Amino acid sequence: MIRILIVEDEIIIARFIERQLQSNFTCSTRIAVSSAEARTAMAEMLPHLLLCDIHLEEELTGIHLISELRRRYAFEVIFITSYQTRTIIEQAAAANPANYLIKPIDEMQLFAGVQLVISRIQSNGQTGKAFLQPNTLFSDTELRILQLIREKKTTQEIAETLHLSRYTIKNHRHAICRKLDLRDENNALLKWVAENGAFIK
Repeated sequence: MIRILIVEDEIIIARFIERQLQSNFTCSTRIAVSSAEARTAMAEMLPHLLLCDIHLEEELTGIHLISELRRRYAFEVIFITSYQTRTIIEQAAAANPANYLIKPIDEMQLFAGVQLVISRIQSNGQTGKAFLQPNTLFSDTELRILQLIREKKTTQEIAETLHLSRYTIKNHRHAICRKLDLRDENNALLKWVAENGAFIK
C-alpha cells in the first residue's frame, strides 16, 4: 500500500486532500501541520509520497524542508502552493518534484497529479525507505572493511592492510552481514557494497 504524507499547515485543506486520496487510491495517509511533525512522521511512516505546501507558517519553507528530508529518505514529492511566480516555480523545480499543483486544488487536478506519481512509485520500488546511516550502524573497523570491499580487496588483502588475521576479517564480515540482514556469503555482501557504496564514508 502506498504511504502518503500531507504537509500542510491549513488543516481544512489538508483534510480535503486526505479525503480525496482515500477515496481515489489504495493508500494510507497522515497529516503534518509543521516541519517538526513532518520529521517525526517521516521516521515513523517512511512515506512513498509527500504532498507538501511550499508556504508553511514558519521560517522553514516547504522547499527547504524537502531538501533536508531528502538527505535521509527516498520519496517522491508533489509541491502544493498558491504561489505562481516564476521564482517560486524555479526554486521548487530545483528540488526535483514529481509534480506541482496550484491552489485552489479541485478533485480532478489532485487525482491526475497524484495518479501519475503513484504509477511511477509502483514501477520503480525505490521510494518509502530511509537511507542507511553507516556511521551509526557499524564500528570503525567494520566501516574500514566495507571501504576496502568497495575497493575490490579480497579478504586476504584486507587482513594485510589492517594488520589483522584472515579469521578476524571473516568474523567482521559475518557481523556486518548480520547487521544488514544478509545471507552470510561473500556475494551478498559484495552486491550490497556495490549498491550502497556511496553511503560508506
